[in-house]
This record gives sequence, C-alpha cells and structure tokens, in this order.
Amino acid sequence: MSQKETFHLGKISDVVKAKKAPLSAVTKGGGLVFVSGLPPFDLETGELIRGDIRVQTRRCLENLKAAVEIAGSSLEKVLKVTVLASNCAYWDDINAIYAEYFINDPPARSFITVGSWAQPFDIEIEAVALA
Repeated sequence: MSQKETFHLGKISDVVKAKKAPLSAVTKGGGLVFVSGLPPFDLETGELIRGDIRVQTRRCLENLKAAVEIAGSSLEKVLKVTVLASNCAYWDDINAIYAEYFINDPPARSFITVGSWAQPFDIEIEAVALA
C-alpha cells in the first residue's frame, strides 16, 4: 500500500491553512487521488470568481483539472465526481460546461443541491481519480 501524500493547490491551500480548516485540497494514496470540494476560487490570487453558474462551473472544473494534475493524474482518469450546487435549476447550465471537460466516457457523478456556503458562490466540485 502506498503512503498518503498531500498536495499544495495554490492559494486555495493557503486559505485553508490560514483558516485552520482540518482538510487538504488534494490527497493521494492507494492508487487513487481525492480532491476536496473546490469552489470557484482563482488558484493564483485566492479571490472568489464571480459570475453566473457557467462561469463558476468552468472555474471549478479548471481547479479540478489542476488538482488531479498536481497529483500526477488527469481528467481522463477521474472515476467519480460530486457536484454540489445551490439550486437544481442550474442542472442544464452546469451540464453544458461539464460536457466540455468530460467528453468521452464521463465518470460516475452525483448532483446534490445544498442550502448554502459560508461565502457567496453557487457550486463546488469534488472528485476521485486514478493516480
């Protein structure tokens, strides 16, 4: 069994550490990569990306792409995605952007509607991938 590794994911990891949140943005072990729920934050500045659900979804998926790549994986190796959204009415808009990232043989996916977050965004995406 391989050792657990954690990875630094730009300013998102810095913010998590500063807030003393007990989590890692990206971990790897046992041949798998685990990506925590990633909101639409800019990885370089740590700023929240504002915009409609399509803009937020694209940023979340770019963050997911960066997360799996930093752990030595890729979007093609993603096995399972969980989309957490503040409104089920976003389904079509989220799917339109999502389909650009997972074109062939998309991963298993859950779509969960949540009440709210501590910050003003409408989506967060987490995943599990092969290492």
